[in-house]
Amino acid sequence: MIGRGRGPIPSRIPLSLKLAYSAFMAVLLPVYLTHYGPTNFLYFCDIALILTLVGIWAESALLVSICAAGILAPQLLWAVDFLAQAAGTPLTGMTAYMFNAETSPFLRGLSLFHGWLPFLLVFLVWRLGYDRRAWGAWSALAVILLFVCFFLMPPPRPDPGLTPVNINYVWGMSDTAAQTFLPAWAWFAGLVVVIPLLISWPTHRLLIWLMPQASATLPVTSPVASAVTSPSASPAGSGPR
Repeated sequence: MIGRGRGPIPSRIPLSLKLAYSAFMAVLLPVYLTHYGPTNFLYFCDIALILTLVGIWAESALLVSICAAGILAPQLLWAVDFLAQAAGTPLTGMTAYMFNAETSPFLRGLSLFHGWLPFLLVFLVWRLGYDRRAWGAWSALAVILLFVCFFLMPPPRPDPGLTPVNINYVWGMSDTAAQTFLPAWAWFAGLVVVIPLLISWPTHRLLIWLMPQASATLPVTSPVASAVTSPSASPAGSGPR
């Protein structure tokens, strides 16, 4: 990477992290494709996994920002629900599958990425900067995926097995039965509004406030990023935490 009049720009993401994440994806992608099928990659979290893979190698602030704006809040909720489920007090039921003994421990182990991916995205945005176009891009992508999942993908059923059903919770929070609090269309319409405006938008504003702004020509231009990338920065700021 060459800076305008500045010579080569050092990589902002450690090679060790790129290789480790790529190795994880080299395992997850074929395993998920074999066990769950291609429709599994319509889940928001799996889309984010793939975009992050491209983003870390391209060092694209836009791609990692799209993922951060879209899934930080839902994935943190997943982590909280997982801990609550493990303690015997489930909150939403979204992680009940992690405690299903009929699913292999290997598959459940791969799914633990839900717990560490949000922290990885925070690190990546901190290194690359936050691209303010991310909210609009994620909102458009999310709405398209919601329509596909609601109208074209299978709804919940009593014994779904490994077949992806109720993708992105378009029928409710359970994969075995649709929610009955609202008409199906009202639940779906609510997701179309809530995900961009009440979930992604606050995350977007928080990232603007906390993170350096991405620059088109320089690694990052904020004082925080300068401290990270300057030769005098401490070693702790040069790799994953």
